[in-house]
Amino acid sequence: MEYQFNDNNFRSEVLESNIPVLVDFYADWCGPCHRMAPIVEELAAEFDGKIKIGKLNIDNNQTSATNYDVMSIPNFVFFKDGKVVNQVVGGMTKDELKAKLEALL
Repeated sequence: MEYQFNDNNFRSEVLESNIPVLVDFYADWCGPCHRMAPIVEELAAEFDGKIKIGKLNIDNNQTSATNYDVMSIPNFVFFKDGKVVNQVVGGMTKDELKAKLEALL
């Protein structure tokens, strides 16, 4: 299941999560973000219950984007125990993203 993160639920859904979290910082106008969307959605289903995977629209949630220095998108931020453990900017293949997720487990 793909989550929808925002400034209001970021603390409870991401920072206080009892499982690792991937936040896909994106914007509706971003072409590469649209190309990554089906990959993120597929991996969210594959890792359901093991890793919380979701999206955060930077235009509507500027506080969270600013807090994590999101300057370019797509921007994938990996959290474990409420802390950033990895961050990747730009598109990638499904296998590349899957390998990064498996490293979280």
